[in-house]
Amino acid sequence: MYSKYIYRYLLAALVCLLLSACRGSDFSTAVAGSEGPLVIYPDYKDVTIPANIAPLNFRYAMEDVRKASTTFTIDGKSVTIKGAEVEWPLGKWKAFLADAAGKTISVTAEATVGGQTVKDSWSIFVSEDAIDGWLTYRLIEPAYQMWNEVSIMERHIEDFSETVICDYRLTENSCMNCHVHGQQRGDLSIYYIRGPKGGAILNRDGKLRKLTLNADGMLSGTVYGEIHPSGRFGVFSTNIILPGLHTVAGKRMEVYDTASDLTVADFDRNEMINLPHVARADAFETFPCFSADGNSVFWCVADTLPVPQKVDELLYSLVRADFDAGTGYISAQVDTIWSAGANNASVCHPKASPDGRWLMFTVADYGTFPLFHTESTLWLAHLMTGEVKALDSIKGDKSDTFHSWSSNSRWFVFASKRGDGHYGKPYFCHLDTDGNPTKPFVLPQKSARFYDYNLKSFNIPDLAKASTGMTPKDARRMYKAASEPFTNAGLNDTEE
Repeated sequence: MYSKYIYRYLLAALVCLLLSACRGSDFSTAVAGSEGPLVIYPDYKDVTIPANIAPLNFRYAMEDVRKASTTFTIDGKSVTIKGAEVEWPLGKWKAFLADAAGKTISVTAEATVGGQTVKDSWSIFVSEDAIDGWLTYRLIEPAYQMWNEVSIMERHIEDFSETVICDYRLTENSCMNCHVHGQQRGDLSIYYIRGPKGGAILNRDGKLRKLTLNADGMLSGTVYGEIHPSGRFGVFSTNIILPGLHTVAGKRMEVYDTASDLTVADFDRNEMINLPHVARADAFETFPCFSADGNSVFWCVADTLPVPQKVDELLYSLVRADFDAGTGYISAQVDTIWSAGANNASVCHPKASPDGRWLMFTVADYGTFPLFHTESTLWLAHLMTGEVKALDSIKGDKSDTFHSWSSNSRWFVFASKRGDGHYGKPYFCHLDTDGNPTKPFVLPQKSARFYDYNLKSFNIPDLAKASTGMTPKDARRMYKAASEPFTNAGLNDTEE
């Protein structure tokens, strides 16, 4: 009964040992610190940021740093912060950035390190493109047995305020996951509570419903998916999922499907639209999403293989089909966007940009669970020209996975384990009109040492234009509520 507490103690002790062991020049590698004479963590050197972001607080991640002084200058206006931990008062930061859009902040720093005076300088460019102000994520311990004791949180990224959407203490320690917005709207989103009293919690136009997104003939309840721009439909995968542990370096855990299909939920009629051509026995179908206009569905598909015996040969391609927003029907005519065979790799997590130009996805050596694959990389497809490219310039030394777009399609956030290799953190990038990303920067925190002592992963970060408005009281009420049943609509391929 005390195993979970013993585990936490041991994990905390291990982290402390690693931190104490990784001092001096090696410390920057352990925490993905900056380059240059003065190492800072988080690394905010030479990044592009929106003008509505919270203060970029950081610390000098070197041994024996004394008399540190950091000066920020823009348009002749300067602010100097003394000390090895650079933490801005929120009001002073906002005043400093008030007219900064489209301009460059010059940063000069000086400190005594090991008795020697060390100087450094760098720049921070402030983009004219704002970023959506709210970010939701699941906080979860990166341990294989801790599937519960999780929370779904909402952070206002213009400051440091964080609120609870749902917490394990409100749901009898039930697992919860996958909070995603539709169209980056605060009043259109969905997340799951698992277990005997579970269901999908749909927030549509601010009204909460608890839904049983399952019906006769389906493999399981819905797992991964997205809401149609109209709010009426959702496209989902149904998966029979198994986890597995192995000793392959950098890939210590796999989660794989033994079966998976696609389905469409009609939220108006409480019906599941199950179509044989996206529920094939000879294929695994998963991770569906809608195009920006709602007229297409993208998803990942692989030929079935015996698993786990051949999980390292399981390669998913990225495909597209038309979607009928009047009937909820996915066309049987399927086009390949990215071929697993041609690339000898596997794709997952596709997300279309709100402007309809881009489709971002994750590529790994195999499978659809790249959280422990150090080779996993974000890719970008131009939906107008067909050009597809790997975003190698932002690749970290560990896995880069779940991502989400800002509503103006100029920013995206993704989860990365870069640095320590264990804890996923939200990183942000600006994207120019040619699809070139800027250097990633991690979500700012009030304490410059937050990420040194944080023992939770930020899982599935998702951007929104407004707050969901959901409260812990809502979560408790929905957990106790009866779940609305859904029926099988009974469509088949001849009804196209």
